[in-house]
Amino acid sequence: MSRATPILGTLVYCVRDQQALMLYRHKEPNLGLWVAPGGKVEHGESPQECARRELREETGLTAHTLTFRGLVTEVSPRPDWHWMLFIYVTHDFSGTVQADEREGRLRWVPIEQIATLPLPQADRIFTPRVLATTTSFYEAKYIYDDALNLVEVIEYDE
Repeated sequence: MSRATPILGTLVYCVRDQQALMLYRHKEPNLGLWVAPGGKVEHGESPQECARRELREETGLTAHTLTFRGLVTEVSPRPDWHWMLFIYVTHDFSGTVQADEREGRLRWVPIEQIATLPLPQADRIFTPRVLATTTSFYEAKYIYDDALNLVEVIEYDE
């Protein structure tokens, strides 16, 4: 079976006053779940360029600095499910939050309460790790079954 090229995606956690800006998804993937703003890398873009563009498009905010905090690979026996997620955090941004309602609605959520939200399976694991200021860069591989249930997580130490 031929596998498709991995889908490259980004997530950006904007953090201020111990809160992160989260997006409640109005469409797939992750319909009805909370995620960080982000999206797919377009042809000719670097992951960081994508992160900045997607943040601006989905939130109206401009990131002045981005810290690369995680790299997550998601795989499944399904040939259409192979993602590489480049995860960034920014504390240095400007602008006024303006939601792109096609994607979802935005809300500032206290970091300690993010775990209480309905999150995608992988995000529930990696979000606290990439937001923690006391941990190093996070890299992991998330393995799903054909029904996209998370069945294994392989975390890589530095």
